[in-house]
Amino acid sequence: MKEVRFFYVPDAANCTELPEEEATHALRVLRLKAGDEMMLMDGKGNYYRAEVTLAHTHHCCYAIKDVLPQERQWKGSVHLAIAPTKMMDRIEWMVEKAVEIGVDELSFLDCQFSERRIVKLPRIEKIVISAVKQSRKAWMPQVNEIKSFDDFINTISTEHKYIAHCYDEIPRTYLFDELRLSSDTCDAVVMIGPEGDFSIDEVRRAMDKGFKSVHLGTSRLRTETAGLSAVMMMQLANE
Repeated sequence: MKEVRFFYVPDAANCTELPEEEATHALRVLRLKAGDEMMLMDGKGNYYRAEVTLAHTHHCCYAIKDVLPQERQWKGSVHLAIAPTKMMDRIEWMVEKAVEIGVDELSFLDCQFSERRIVKLPRIEKIVISAVKQSRKAWMPQVNEIKSFDDFINTISTEHKYIAHCYDEIPRTYLFDELRLSSDTCDAVVMIGPEGDFSIDEVRRAMDKGFKSVHLGTSRLRTETAGLSAVMMMQLANE
């Protein structure tokens, strides 16, 4: 039996043709032909069972046969805010894995000790789309432009908000314990700092804005590993 392929079409219900990049993959890589079945996802909670009606050069047209609304796979909202690493391939790997695990929103932080202050959002969005299709997530995560540390902490109104850091002189609790103690539906945001950690003043400023001081366990983690650990903890708390 031929495996059904998934394609991301943001306005699938109102279109009849795959976007150019998706069409190229469907025709040149997968070699789909008229009559083949495929699944479309709109990133808003719907799958569409569709049939290829035209497969020609750069154009792949389809007809929708069935609409399949999907239930959310987890409660609450999972929001990771992270300072990108100097080596961008590490943060790109983390983004891919975070989406596969399950995340609702990704934000990037420009902190005092950041070694990277620019993020190419189109590149990140391509990675997100690929991971969404691979892991068959019905909702597309929101990806935000990089923000300064202070701009970010001043705009977050979520009740459950945490800043993970390594300063022993500031009392910290274990993130997973905090998440388990929160309400049944936990909308949470966790901040992860750059390779040199947040500055101690940044941690204190975040705490003044209502962020709880937390740690991720006894091991000292790389930035990208810490980001994945935080996403996994938020996921486990929300299941």
